[in-house]
Amino acid sequence: MKKLALVTLALSVSVLADARAGEGFDVVTLGARGGIQDGNLSAFLISPHGDPRGVTCDVGSLVNGLRVADEKGAFDAIEVPQDSAYTRVGYMLVDTIKGYLVSHAHLDHIAGLIAASPDDSKKPIYGLPSVNSDIEQTYFNWDAWPNFGDRGKEPQLKKYAYRDLVASEKTDLTDTAMSVTAFPLSHGGVESTAFLIESGEDALLCFGDTGPDEVEKSGNMAAVWSAVAQRLASRQLRAIIIETSYTNAQPDNLLFGHLTPAWLLKSLKSLEERAGAGSLKDFPVVISHVKYSLKKGASPQEEILKELQAGNELGVNFIIPEQGMKWQF
Repeated sequence: MKKLALVTLALSVSVLADARAGEGFDVVTLGARGGIQDGNLSAFLISPHGDPRGVTCDVGSLVNGLRVADEKGAFDAIEVPQDSAYTRVGYMLVDTIKGYLVSHAHLDHIAGLIAASPDDSKKPIYGLPSVNSDIEQTYFNWDAWPNFGDRGKEPQLKKYAYRDLVASEKTDLTDTAMSVTAFPLSHGGVESTAFLIESGEDALLCFGDTGPDEVEKSGNMAAVWSAVAQRLASRQLRAIIIETSYTNAQPDNLLFGHLTPAWLLKSLKSLEERAGAGSLKDFPVVISHVKYSLKKGASPQEEILKELQAGNELGVNFIIPEQGMKWQF
């Protein structure tokens, strides 16, 4: 019954989205989990509604995420040209995905990109300078993997062009109808990123891993909320994708730069205070990076949703995604 409730929740969001046809974004979950569930790690494909040219917010899963999404019908509207040599999954990878937004270089946020790189097409990798430097030095270095980038150890195969983002400065996303603004986050001592993606007057906010400001001794999340509050108040912000890795049972000293339901709810309250009372009522917040569990009992997804709903005085529409699900926001 609990699994049915999650599916019903997802379906209700899809029905709601259909009423706003012609606006906002299409979002496909390529990877829903954090941590150890290889093949289903953090990645969301984002494009303007009706325009398949998109980018991913993180790339923990890529080809497997595309395959699962295709099997679930997420790409039924995509027509592969008759003269193409590719399957629809191949066509999505090499033609419709125009770039990758990488929040930080931890493996569960970039493994899909690395694995797909030999068969991928040329495109940009967008990240803060520290993130792109980590990708170059840690992965595309001819030790861990061939250098498919345009920097670093020779020979540079130049399949991927590193695009360094300037914090709080809008950058056009090449070959798409979107732009992005990056905001630094604190993730247990590692610089992570929140991406504000815009298309026309519509915006969508996608977080990489982040801990609460109070634990991280940082003001980064508060800065993000201040930057997007007016867009939320004016209903230009269509959705937020944000992590909640652990249940409330996880102590603060073992968060490792992540959120719990209690911390997320407290942070969203801070956002509402900036945007105005009632601004988050029925607003879609997609919960990413829930850690996969090897233990018996209720799944972390079920427990986290229960804890979020128990403290949901803001009336937020919390969504627990599964791999392959598609929404219009």
